Amino acid sequence: MSCCSLNWSTIGAALGGLAVILGAFAAHGIDGYFAEKYAGQLKTVTGVEVPAAQKYLNDFKTGAQYQMYHSLALLAVGFAGVTSRKQKLLNIAGWCFLLGIIFFSGSLYVLTLSGQTFWGAIAPIGGTLLIVGWFSLAAGVCACGGGSTIETEGPETPAST
Repeated sequence: MSCCSLNWSTIGAALGGLAVILGAFAAHGIDGYFAEKYAGQLKTVTGVEVPAAQKYLNDFKTGAQYQMYHSLALLAVGFAGVTSRKQKLLNIAGWCFLLGIIFFSGSLYVLTLSGQTFWGAIAPIGGTLLIVGWFSLAAGVCACGGGSTIETEGPETPAST
């Protein structure tokens, strides 16, 4: 296993564990904080007014879900690095997933905890990075072109013995 693949796998596993912690926090602890912080406030979601605490709890959970999905993608980047010769594309994918998690999920966490809505402007940057990460991963694991196939020697011939 190359150093690159080991590092992306390690980062993905650690971020996956953190996603579980944050998801549990969302399911079992933060709802009271949101209910108190956003008491009486409403937000419009798909044309319907809902309590701000409910919207922010859902947004926090979305951050944790996307963090988990892309932590698993980082594991895939690491494992793909074992066989793929397209390390540059895999590193691009890894960096895009890592930065995408920070910008997308991180901005949702900060927005919901602080109530400062300008953090919502950062989420699309993270989302774009996550999309680029997926396409880079696809190109990095593609067996077509670019020397991505593993060359094997053919059978021994009498002349080669």
